[in-house]
Amino acid sequence: MENITVRVARKEDCPRLLELIRELAEYENAPQEVTVTLEHFEEKGFGPNPVWKAFVAVTEVDGKEFIAGFALYYVRYSTWKGSRLYLEDLIVTEKWRGKKIGEMLFHQLFQEAKEKQFCGITFQVLEWNEPAINFYKKFQAKFDPEWINVSIEMQH
Repeated sequence: MENITVRVARKEDCPRLLELIRELAEYENAPQEVTVTLEHFEEKGFGPNPVWKAFVAVTEVDGKEFIAGFALYYVRYSTWKGSRLYLEDLIVTEKWRGKKIGEMLFHQLFQEAKEKQFCGITFQVLEWNEPAINFYKKFQAKFDPEWINVSIEMQH
């Protein structure tokens, strides 16, 4: 098995993270939905007021570090439950799936949530994404069909 480690994301990882985000958007049949620029992505992760954090799964390919996947999260506050880790995306590039990278990233998220004394982890999964649903079921995830996702796009 390859030598895979998990570390905190760095600013210089952002171009690769955006590649993986675009790969996920292709998988979800929505490549046109990725409109974030590299500059905005870097600023919101590593600028003076960062709003997201991430862990990356790295290995070595051809003598260079290679990011095979990542988990990006931010803090969400529930008035009923308290602080929660909100997992925005967990992505493992297709050729590297099946090597327990997703589990490594998920366990790192669990550790982060415990260290920060969050009361839980929240995330979304598309109803048709059976591989992801089955992955999350391994962690006793609770699926809640009662709530409807809502978003409002802001015009700039």
